[in-house]
Amino acid sequence: MGLLTPLAIKIGSQPWMPKLLPQVTWTDTNLQRLTRGRLTLLDIAGLPNLMLTVVGRKSGIPRETPLLCVPWQGGWLIAGSHFGAPKPPVWTFNLRAAETVEVRYNGRTQTCTWRELTDAEKDRAWAHMVTVWPNYRKYTEWTDRVIPVFLLSPA
Repeated sequence: MGLLTPLAIKIGSQPWMPKLLPQVTWTDTNLQRLTRGRLTLLDIAGLPNLMLTVVGRKSGIPRETPLLCVPWQGGWLIAGSHFGAPKPPVWTFNLRAAETVEVRYNGRTQTCTWRELTDAEKDRAWAHMVTVWPNYRKYTEWTDRVIPVFLLSPA
C-alpha cells in the first residue's frame, strides 16, 4: 500500500466510477505505453497491478487491459468486477476463449495459464482480495451478476 491508496479506495468506491471506466482504462494503457510499462495509475495509487494481454475471441487481435491484481499462490487473482457495472468486462469473454495469456507484472512479461475459481476456493480468494481492494464488496452490491474471479499462473 502507498500513500495514495486510501484516496484510490475512496474514489473507487463511488457509484459513478463504472461510467468512467473506459476513460480510466484508456489513460492507464497510454500511460503504460508512454513509460514503456514502468508506470501505471495503479502504481501511483500504491496498488498491485498487471497488464493482461489476451487475444480477442472474434478479432484475433491481442488486447491489452490494465487490471488490479492480487498476488496469490505464485500467480495473480483478477476479478471481472468492472467497478460493479451491470455488464461484465469484455476481457472476461476473451479470457474464457483463450488457452493462455500474456501478463506483464513489475516490468516482466510471461505467458500464463488461467482458471476460473468457484465455490470454497473462490470464497477464500475473495476474502483475500478484499483485504487489498475493499471496494470489491461494494461492487457485489452494485450489480446483480456474479463477479468472476480468475487465477493466472505462470506457464
